[in-house]
Amino acid sequence: MNILMISSTFPYPPTQGGTQVRTFNLLKYLQQHHAVTLVTLRSPDISESEIAALREQVTELVIFSRPLATEPKGWSGKLTRFGNFLMGGTPPSVLSSYSPQAQSWIEQAVAANQFDVITCEHSVNEIYVRSLWKSRIRMVVNIHSSVYGTCKNQLETGTSEHPGRDRLNLPLLYRYEQKLSRKFSRIVVTTADDQQQIQAFQPDAEVAIIPNGVDLEQFPCRAIDPGGHRLAFIGAMDNIANIDAACFFSLEVFPAIQQKYPDAELELVGNRPVAAVLELGDRPGIKVTGRVPRMVEPLHRATVCVVPMRTGFGIKNKALEAMAAGIPVVGSDRGLEGLIVDQPLRALRANRPEEYVNAISRLFEDAALRNQLSRAGRSLIEQDYTWEQAGRRYAEVINGKDKARQR
Repeated sequence: MNILMISSTFPYPPTQGGTQVRTFNLLKYLQQHHAVTLVTLRSPDISESEIAALREQVTELVIFSRPLATEPKGWSGKLTRFGNFLMGGTPPSVLSSYSPQAQSWIEQAVAANQFDVITCEHSVNEIYVRSLWKSRIRMVVNIHSSVYGTCKNQLETGTSEHPGRDRLNLPLLYRYEQKLSRKFSRIVVTTADDQQQIQAFQPDAEVAIIPNGVDLEQFPCRAIDPGGHRLAFIGAMDNIANIDAACFFSLEVFPAIQQKYPDAELELVGNRPVAAVLELGDRPGIKVTGRVPRMVEPLHRATVCVVPMRTGFGIKNKALEAMAAGIPVVGSDRGLEGLIVDQPLRALRANRPEEYVNAISRLFEDAALRNQLSRAGRSLIEQDYTWEQAGRRYAEVINGKDKARQR
């Protein structure tokens, strides 16, 4: 089968973020059984060696330059972007990464019947797909997280960076996501929450849940429990949801932990820390590492990994990776979204500051409980959350076998 995979995000190296790791590992699996052509965009920071490495993973790699911003800044630019969204129905975040050159190439390839299937890796890539193609080619959109659901959640939890703007955008995002859900032969999401959201837009939509996975070789289970009072939070530190989580935990939870455990340490680990995260490193006991060679190393040093997300839909790679590495996890309902962790017990839940303090204290003081969560978490990942399993299910969706099996 010839597959055209569209990803405006350059999916290499896969350690750069959630979008990259999901896209890369799914294309890597598909390429083992099919011919995959990847159309992607290159920004100036993408190196030739990274392009060469990605090219080895696909049958054909087609790259276009990521467009430069041309709209005016300030209020004039904001009004222009909102006006375009209001009238045209496409969010500014989608238009900002749109390449007319990529569009032309894709349309010519479809007209020439070069492909059996088109996949859009993240909903932002739906802009390249025409509704009229649905009658002649199978089209799949892989929605990493609902844009409407995420915006709504940020407003409800008070974590929106621009609440006034987002209140204006919310009904427009609803209209946009409802429209795109009608365009595709099949829709893929990562959690039941997103499945419910998409089916609220389009009750007849065929929506498959395929969670993220973990490369078990990159995240081996730790050999020993280090003990102590060291906490870790991992993730790209320029991501809005991660910034909010890092600030919330550092400012509202960690000081209470330090009162009980004066030697407690917190490592904030991840690429591209913004100023608000870097400033947290000035506080006693907190270290901001920036990018690290291997994420598993700071995880193995930690007594407990925290996933204190207050916003951001979709399954969290950080929770999966910590559990794969055998690190006991304390996470919020949003941080543990899509994971069955309560019965049997595989992680501890916490949402309010006092709940975090209580859960972390339990783990600091109970080595047997740490060992229980370490083993149970690793077992869960091995059973249900490998990229091999995710890739196999994605391939079934692409070729329609999952639908046949449900009949």
